[in-house]
Amino acid sequence: GRLLMRLGELITREAEDLAQLESLDNGKPITQARADMVAAARYFEFYGSAADKVHGEVVPFQQGYDVKVVREPYGVTGHIIPWNYPAQMFGRTLAPALAMGNATVLKPAEEACLTTLRIAALAEEAGFPPGAINVVTGQGAVTGAALSESRGIDFISFTGSPEVGVLIQTAAARNFIGCTLELGGKSPQIVFDDADLDKALPTLVGAIVQNGGQTCSAGSRVLVHRGIWDELTAKLAERFGSLVAAPAMEDGSLGALISAKQKKRVEGFLSSADAPVIAQGRVAEGAPERGFYVAPTLFGPVDPKSPLGQDEVFGPVLSAIPFDDEDAAIRIANDTDYGLVAGIWTRDGDRQQRVAKAMRCGQVFINGYGAGGGIELPFGGIRRSGHGREKGFAALHEFSMIKTIVHNHG
Repeated sequence: GRLLMRLGELITREAEDLAQLESLDNGKPITQARADMVAAARYFEFYGSAADKVHGEVVPFQQGYDVKVVREPYGVTGHIIPWNYPAQMFGRTLAPALAMGNATVLKPAEEACLTTLRIAALAEEAGFPPGAINVVTGQGAVTGAALSESRGIDFISFTGSPEVGVLIQTAAARNFIGCTLELGGKSPQIVFDDADLDKALPTLVGAIVQNGGQTCSAGSRVLVHRGIWDELTAKLAERFGSLVAAPAMEDGSLGALISAKQKKRVEGFLSSADAPVIAQGRVAEGAPERGFYVAPTLFGPVDPKSPLGQDEVFGPVLSAIPFDDEDAAIRIANDTDYGLVAGIWTRDGDRQQRVAKAMRCGQVFINGYGAGGGIELPFGGIRRSGHGREKGFAALHEFSMIKTIVHNHG
């Protein structure tokens, strides 16, 4: 626990240098990178404090027996993290595994791994013993595959695409080990006609623009009650028109996308969209022509069954979808292969709870969306969004196994 908290202190000490490194490596605006470092440090602070607070239990049983249930580390855990939040993901996946007593092997994404390597060096400075934290770089198809298939790994955690998630889970099954998969989403924000639109607007836009939309929990669908369709889409259009994609150090609304491949993917959705463009931001003047910039775009009305309504774009593209009543909103929100996060905007207390319970996903926010990293809040999805839970005490349980000890003392 002390080592984890010490690493959190070192990340805080180096936060500005780490943020600049993250921005240059990843393309995100420097303000977002600075927020990422605060969250990265917080993971180690939280799990450092929690390391001695995972208790077992005593189970009342038959007379003459004492029964204890304890949690033990798996041994060696494998971690394959994505390129969208390298520093945060380092803390999110390693800190709970280490807190539970596991040794760890982590493979960062080849597209962005510089902060991962720097924080690993800080872990050495913090005093972690050799072998506790191991970072292995390389291509996913080579290094990632080798890690997921290794018989020396006792549990594996992966964040990335559903397609690769299938490969990871298959490899884990062959070795008879468990895995946690976080594989993205097509998360809805439902705006009812009694919502506080002035409160909702910044969040509706920020939830798709943050990190260029390259966020698993991005609020990529906004479901709008027909009674406020014209008003809300007009206000969204005004905000989208002012958005600027710019180089990281210019600190625009969003930065460049991670790669030419990702830019091509997003542009493919834009060019094939069968819905009207309501509004579009712009790329900053002077941004490098060869940069991977995409102007944020608002579409609507979008057919819920179309690619824009169903597929994860992983870019700054927001699909506005109208609905007529509460039942329709619930049906549209749940009608994708994903189930990660949902947002509900309404002043009606009964509706807030009713709709939250009806959402088929792992996290629901009411009159808000996201929680500044949400380190304390269990996070994960269902269906194509994956399974297992990260963050909070749920992650400590994820990275440990239960042993039941039964003592017959007569």
